[in-house]
Amino acid sequence: MTKIIITKSKNNIVEVEVSGHTGYQEAGSDIVCSAVSTATQMAVCGLKEVLKLNVFVEISDGFLKVKLNKKNFDNEKAQIILKTMFKTLQSVVKDYGDYVKMEVKRDVY
Repeated sequence: MTKIIITKSKNNIVEVEVSGHTGYQEAGSDIVCSAVSTATQMAVCGLKEVLKLNVFVEISDGFLKVKLNKKNFDNEKAQIILKTMFKTLQSVVKDYGDYVKMEVKRDVY
């Protein structure tokens, strides 16, 4: 099971944490894991490589965490990237809810 935690401040996504393996299929053939990984890695690439933002990123086997620093919480372009990722992940959860769960934490920061 993959668990996704989206943390918001006001209506802005400020942190994303993904942990676990979906278990949909074996490693290398798991389309659900691939969809989650692609959506989240695209967001990290957009934030770091395209927008050149200084964001905290931690990645290891079955784990990804990305967090904006407070000065970028309201960055409109960052929010477009993160909200697009969120919508993509919602779609994956809708179609594969037995393998992926998502929780949204509001106004934590």
